[in-house]
Amino acid sequence: MNRPAPLVVVGDSLLDRDLSGRAERLAPDAPVPVVGDVEHRTRPGGAALAACLAAADGRETTFVTALGDDEASHTVRELLKDRVHLVELPLRGSLSRKTRLMADGRPLLRVDEGDGRAAGPADRAEQALAGAGAVLVADYGRGTADVLRAALTARAARIPVVWDPHPAGGPPVPGTRLATPAAAEARRFAGEPAPGPARRHDHRDLLRQASADARTLLDTWGAASVAVTLGERGALLSRGGPPLLVPAPWRASGDCCGAGDSFAAAAAGRLADGDLVETAVREAVEAAARFVAGGGAHTVLRDAGTAPDGGDGAPGDARALVRRVRASGGTVVAAGGCFDLLHAGHVQLLQAARRAGDCLVVCVNSDASVRRRKGGGRPVVPAGDRVRVLEALDCVDAVVVFDEDTPERVLDELRPDIWAKGGDYALTDLPETALVESWGGQVVLLPYLDGRSSTRLAERAAGRPGAATRR
Repeated sequence: MNRPAPLVVVGDSLLDRDLSGRAERLAPDAPVPVVGDVEHRTRPGGAALAACLAAADGRETTFVTALGDDEASHTVRELLKDRVHLVELPLRGSLSRKTRLMADGRPLLRVDEGDGRAAGPADRAEQALAGAGAVLVADYGRGTADVLRAALTARAARIPVVWDPHPAGGPPVPGTRLATPAAAEARRFAGEPAPGPARRHDHRDLLRQASADARTLLDTWGAASVAVTLGERGALLSRGGPPLLVPAPWRASGDCCGAGDSFAAAAAGRLADGDLVETAVREAVEAAARFVAGGGAHTVLRDAGTAPDGGDGAPGDARALVRRVRASGGTVVAAGGCFDLLHAGHVQLLQAARRAGDCLVVCVNSDASVRRRKGGGRPVVPAGDRVRVLEALDCVDAVVVFDEDTPERVLDELRPDIWAKGGDYALTDLPETALVESWGGQVVLLPYLDGRSSTRLAERAAGRPGAATRR
């Protein structure tokens, strides 16, 4: 697998803090909720979050930002340590800090502090831009993009530049390859009034307005393309002709803070790798959905891990799902296999497994693992496509790709309550039985349709003699 191309991220760092707890009563002295069992979380915010997300898949990432000598700046430096190559601009004032008070996963209050701004360019920053193959600008209006605007304009004429604008920031530089405003931001930059409450959730009006705003911004900004992000509905890409609607692959539920940064970082990475804008936007929509479903910004500082051998199944997403289900007292079910040439037997097994609990995680053999088990002509379908087909099933909540011959390692990470296999297995045939039972889990066999086999399907498709007469 080719190593991802390096990326330069330019923008304003923030320090994000969440105070998260449970609210079960109102205060006696005022009609406000009392939040107890509070957990404190601190993470990089703003462009610092985008830089961490860009680097999460092993991409070499240089981050150009303004930091000072205040406590928040020192905290951000420590959080970014060993994750990105940091190039600093001088900061005048203290770094901006954003604190959210959360109750039961919902924000109650946000407090913004700090008025620091980038005080000027630095030679190292301009040198980093001069050597960049692609640039992501996350402009939060604290001056980093402003002091480097001339250098960014020069680079946009030669390399892909992705610009993620925010309300306090300025417009992208001319020649930007892709601008990624959210719907409300696109409306503001296009000079349109906010919609009335009665029309806010009308999908047709949302698409019509986003399309009109994107056309306006293409002309105003001189950008090559504009992708208006639509939250759980995906994104609308405009390049001057009819817009391309890229729906979200599923409706992800969770804290959406940082989803726009995830979208922009994924799109910039794809353009850095040489992909077309349409491909970059499709991948960015999926990345944002995975980001929200996997726990959002809270997961940024964990080691995400990468799916082996071309697989798209994200272990971090599955672990976050398992934690949520387990925290609510639910039952976690896992099932595994190659799932090469998905057939009716697979679907019946997975549907039955999902009915056995409150979520289903499917563990899928990587391409290399399938080759070792099935031979050099397999898999017929690569891991990334097998994952996508499985994720499209309503009964499947998450997919994880593993590279070993058997799934013990990933099972030990997830520790499901139930490990489900087809009825064509016997318990003695499963080397993972003792492992699952070691944490109190249970191995169960489920009904399986006789005669269904990926191997036989592959033989029939290849036209091998006698294959068509076998089930």
